[in-house]
Parts: sequence; C-alpha cells; structure tokens
Amino acid sequence: MQSSAKAPGFCLHYQKIVRLVDGDGLWVMDLFSKREQEIRLLGIDAPEIKRCKKLFQDERETHLPGQLLMELGRLSWKHLASLAPVGETVSIMTESMDSSDIYGRTLAYVHLQDDTCLNEKMITDGFAKPYDRYFCKQMARYQTLSLEARIAARGLFSRVNNF
Repeated sequence: MQSSAKAPGFCLHYQKIVRLVDGDGLWVMDLFSKREQEIRLLGIDAPEIKRCKKLFQDERETHLPGQLLMELGRLSWKHLASLAPVGETVSIMTESMDSSDIYGRTLAYVHLQDDTCLNEKMITDGFAKPYDRYFCKQMARYQTLSLEARIAARGLFSRVNNF
C-alpha cells in the first residue's frame, strides 16, 4: 500500500525504529548521526495504552470505559509492532518544515522499505482512526479508509463500533 503523500516538507531516510510508544507513535534513530527523535504518525489516532488526560477525553467522547480503551490501545500497539518492529529501517516524511505537535513530537508519515505508509496501513487495517487536530493532506482519504474498515469490521472495529 503506497501513500500518495509525496511532497514533504522534508524526508529522512535510513531511520531505525528504536521504540514503539503506542499505536500512533514511535522513536527513530538516524543511522548516520545516531540522533533520536519521537514521531507521531500524522493524521491518525489510536487508543491510549495507559491512563492519561487523553484517555479521559476519549472516555467522554466515545462513552467507552477506559479499561476497554486501553485494551484496544494495546491491540493497536501490537499491530504496529507486527508491521514495523523495533530495528526496522524506515523513512519519515513531513508535510512542512515545522511539523511538530505541542509535545515536540515530529508529525510525519512513516514509510517502510517497500514504501508501505504505516499511517495509512494502520487505518486500513482498522487499528487507528483519522485524527484532524493537525492538518493532514491525506485526511479525506483516511476518512474513507476508516469507514471501509468499520464496515468490514477490521481490526478494532471487530470489537467496537468507535474508539
């Protein structure tokens, strides 16, 4: 599955995944400079895996208990780990030169060596949903892919209708 996100603010190749944070975040290390940075997968959101402010917000918005949301978050994290395990070499692409969120994480598309876009794959497989807090050129496509995943009851949609 190749993304049509091809006009980045910047593109960094030879990034090694050093840690998966959750279903929509990871840490990469540049293989040459050894510099590490945290990446937030642009345009997607996966359930949280631990209690935090965002989990309480998700509880209010989805009317689902936090414990269930955290279980879904762990399933999402495991799916991301199966697609992009620690040690995998990836490329990251941003939409603008200053793509970061309020926590300083780089907002980016992450591509595997076969050009599979992790952002898109997580939505297509039903383990993440579109997230429009930050501008994303792929949002309309992600919304369509998410609807298709929900209708087909893929991934987390096999357990709940929303998350």
